[in-house]
Amino acid sequence: MLVLFETAAGYAIFKVLNEKKLQEVDSLWKEFETPEKANKIVKLKHFEKFQDTTEALAASTALVEGKLSKNLKKILKKIVAKDAHEQLAVADAKLGGVIKDKLNLSCIHSPMVTELMRGIRSQIEGLITGLPSREMAAMCLGLAHSLSRYKLKFSPDKVDTMIVQAISLLDDLDKELNNYIMRCREWYGWHFPELGKIITDNLTYCKCVRKVGDRKNFASSDVSDILPEEIEEDVKAAAEISMGTEVSEEDINNIIHLCDQVIEISEYRTQLYDYLKNRMMAIAPNLTVMVGELVGARLIAHAGSLLNLAKHPASTVQILGAEKALFRALKTKRDTPKFGLIYHASLVGQTTAKNKGKISRMLAAKTALTIRYDALGDDTSAEMGAENRLKVETRLRHLEERGIRRISGTGKALARADKYQNKSEIKVYDPSGDSTLPAASKKRKIQEVEEQDAVVAVKAKKFKAEMKVDMSATGGAYRKLFPFAFYTCNNQQLAFYYSSFCGAKETNLEEDEPVKKKKKKKEKKKQAEEEEELTEEVPTSSAVENTEKKKKKKKKVKDEDED
Repeated sequence: MLVLFETAAGYAIFKVLNEKKLQEVDSLWKEFETPEKANKIVKLKHFEKFQDTTEALAASTALVEGKLSKNLKKILKKIVAKDAHEQLAVADAKLGGVIKDKLNLSCIHSPMVTELMRGIRSQIEGLITGLPSREMAAMCLGLAHSLSRYKLKFSPDKVDTMIVQAISLLDDLDKELNNYIMRCREWYGWHFPELGKIITDNLTYCKCVRKVGDRKNFASSDVSDILPEEIEEDVKAAAEISMGTEVSEEDINNIIHLCDQVIEISEYRTQLYDYLKNRMMAIAPNLTVMVGELVGARLIAHAGSLLNLAKHPASTVQILGAEKALFRALKTKRDTPKFGLIYHASLVGQTTAKNKGKISRMLAAKTALTIRYDALGDDTSAEMGAENRLKVETRLRHLEERGIRRISGTGKALARADKYQNKSEIKVYDPSGDSTLPAASKKRKIQEVEEQDAVVAVKAKKFKAEMKVDMSATGGAYRKLFPFAFYTCNNQQLAFYYSSFCGAKETNLEEDEPVKKKKKKKEKKKQAEEEEELTEEVPTSSAVENTEKKKKKKKKVKDEDED
């Protein structure tokens, strides 16, 4: 049995020395533990080295695609044809079928062959002499880079860095143009303010100012190549009766120079837009058909490259450009945004506000497919993008028609009949209408009761405070009226004696029942009379004591004179 083994350095053909040991597949790896054991199983018969990297790349691509290269065909005819009676072990069954058809050689591919290839690969340095390990590693690395570059079909036309720079420059030019035009209109507006209202287009305005200059020249100048006849007549009429100020020739020259800058930048912008459009159709034709040149270029610029954009899922493509709003919504626990840069696509702009979220989600899903097809596919046509755009348009039309059908009730939607419910017309008598008093709610009644209790408590506190003041003020009077209790009674006991003396009764507000208004008035009158009597009695008693003292002093003086 012969074995065809492919390496990064070239083709190797081995001769199997002991075929009996190959039958034990599970223990075959033990025979390749050392180079000595491996040389007892297989022996190198022929090794064909590649001349350069291009030949190695051509051979490896042919093997990947399952084709027979010219170099391999020559080797098999030269070496294997001599031993045509023996089988050829190959690692790829598809390649074995091609060899059998073209060279009429019996090829074999089985798990035993796979295990044998694995053992040869582990001891390749000992089996192939004259091939250092460093050279083998360098050849493997170079062939891997060349093969990956070939698979991606790298070319200068597929460089997306130019798109990133072009769309960034286009945005900068738009900002500068807006600033320049605003400054030009404001500057020339001091001289001819009516012109800004008549001519709305910015580029036409600058061309007209550059050609005419001073407003006095409008009457004699011809601007028919810039303006239509009607607008030209309006401009000339407004120039004769303009309210603007007079400016010098130096000012007009500076304004004209600014207009030249605006016109040059506008022309360069149109040229840059055409370049961007052509570059987008070359790099991402399907993406361009789906969302347009500007939106597609902004998506690529935001992701960094077309390959990075192809790695993003459809949900990320949908909200790409709205990261700030997304994280703000997640932080405040509110609704996340439904679209980002994809909002500016024409398909999303055509829909109503209600269906924008649905269309943007579907458009993002189809756009993600087209991006991957453009980044990793071999075909450069835009058929896939056109098909997906047609699907999104049909979906959009279906959503719009469904909304119209709901409103009008026509079309496939059937009118739904409401369920019949028998409503009795018998009226029941309501007795609550008999009362003429206004019905008060429970809450209102409870509030009234609480207010009454509060008023009673306030009155009781006031009465207690008055009683304390009266007792402290008239305590001395009580003691003079009742001298027997001067040392044994306090103010409260004196008040009790005083009330019993006057015929009044001591009452407690908490225990007695409420008294009628008439009785209260009588008691108030009695209390007032008693207080007047007390005030009269107290000074009279003090006056009597003073007179008695004076008489005693006079008697003592007389006795001393007689002595």
